[in-house]
Amino acid sequence: MARMHTDDLNRAFSWGRPNATLLENAMTSIIGCFGARRFPAICMAMFVGALSVIGANAGSRSPQDSRLLTPIVDASPTLAPFQHVRFCLRYPSDCKSDPTGNERIDLNAETAKLLKRVNRSVNMSIIPAPKSYGPNLGDAWTIAPGTGDCNDYAVTKRHKLLEHGLPSRALRLSVVKTASGIGHLVLVVVTTRGDIVMDDLTEAIRPWQSTDYHWLKIQSATDPKLWYEIKRAAVGLSMSQADQTVRLADQ
Repeated sequence: MARMHTDDLNRAFSWGRPNATLLENAMTSIIGCFGARRFPAICMAMFVGALSVIGANAGSRSPQDSRLLTPIVDASPTLAPFQHVRFCLRYPSDCKSDPTGNERIDLNAETAKLLKRVNRSVNMSIIPAPKSYGPNLGDAWTIAPGTGDCNDYAVTKRHKLLEHGLPSRALRLSVVKTASGIGHLVLVVVTTRGDIVMDDLTEAIRPWQSTDYHWLKIQSATDPKLWYEIKRAAVGLSMSQADQTVRLADQ
């Protein structure tokens, strides 16, 4: 793949505001997971176009840009979510270790388009619906269901990116809490431009520091079945900077 030139990167990523409406309309499952309501396809296209803004100057990099490269830092090992253990039994190919894979994805023009396309298509293809993860074990994390919650969105995006040949080590599920204290699952993509978040609550693909989430645990890079707590000191942006969003805009 050709490396993304600075001008290409600026066209692919631009600064904007997170979509508050999606957050306000989110639906909660029994485990506290959000599932955002979706705009119709035409309105969504107008919405994305309206929020696309011009990228930063190609010949300069602000101090904030370098701080966005600060990665998520693993702390001590922790228990995997129980539903992820069940998921790995059901979908073993999605939980295989690959010691030869890269830990970071080269964020060039081609991979930026892929991430944008997968994020948008999965967000639009799954109808948000709460699920019950009770003792009867009736519901489970599912790849590409007709209806589902945040867990299904996250594992489906990871599955599709694996099918496109992206390395497992760079695609890490993460458990977070929203600003209102609701449990949520997202996909973290580790790239040469920093750790970015694919989320069903917004069409924006954001640096992890730009979310207002409380980061709890993350899937191991070396073994997808293992999980780690997230080191709190790794968060490096101020609250004002956390309001900013990196968007994969239309090319």
